[in-house]
Amino acid sequence: MGNQTDSHQNLYSVLIVTWPNLISMARLMSVPVIAWLLLSGHVMSSFVVCVLAGLSDILDGFVARWLKSPSAVGVYLDPLADKVLLVGMFLLLGHINEVELWLVLLVISRDIGIIGGIMLLYMLGKPFEAKPLFISKVNTVLQIVLVVWILGAMAFNVYLPVVKDLLIYSVVVTTILSGLHYMLLWLRYIAQPEGQA
Repeated sequence: MGNQTDSHQNLYSVLIVTWPNLISMARLMSVPVIAWLLLSGHVMSSFVVCVLAGLSDILDGFVARWLKSPSAVGVYLDPLADKVLLVGMFLLLGHINEVELWLVLLVISRDIGIIGGIMLLYMLGKPFEAKPLFISKVNTVLQIVLVVWILGAMAFNVYLPVVKDLLIYSVVVTTILSGLHYMLLWLRYIAQPEGQA
């Protein structure tokens, strides 16, 4: 009985309670905090929390490699935290008219498409490793930078439209390229015969 309890505890610690996973969960929980701060008029505080949330995306990967503590849950939790943070922030910035509606829809549509594609492959019994593409990582970084830039501009009352437009165009291009890359990847998986995916 004791051995079974120990094995369950070890499994729990490997799957859930690792520093990278805790950092990812903190990033998840930061979304409502940032939203509340911004909508309550505490722009500087929302900017600081958003910067910390963005940095945590780099930190959890670094900690996972340093401690050599990857987990099955962490493979999905980290990108989930990124998506929740960014989708939440783009919805929020769209709500307060800091970004155009079409950009919000583009960002959300890509993430919905990615989730839908993974679900489709799962239902078709096709194996798919949840490894983000390089262009997807670039897109995530650019989205975080854009969000932080907008909040920083609001917090410090310093607006540089040229920089904001450049970041928006970069996000648009990488979002489209990332979505198309995933689509082509999924079509290749679907077209492969059973047992060769």
